Amino acid sequence: MAKAHETEQAVKPNVFMRIGLFIKQIIDELRKVVSPTSKELLGWSFAVFVFVLFLMLIVTGMDLGLGKLALKIFG
Repeated sequence: MAKAHETEQAVKPNVFMRIGLFIKQIIDELRKVVSPTSKELLGWSFAVFVFVLFLMLIVTGMDLGLGKLALKIFG
């Protein structure tokens, strides 16, 4: 058991090599990112805006409705 643990530590690269590998992997992943066109960005932004407005209306309606219900129940 002790020998297996020693060989695992011997194979492990030092901290600077691990940091370098991590940064290299980050750069490789960032190269895969595709930026949206301005038309796509505008479309998605509009969709998010409409969705947020819709959720605000739902939450506002529930708040007003439950507030009136609570006033009727508790007077």
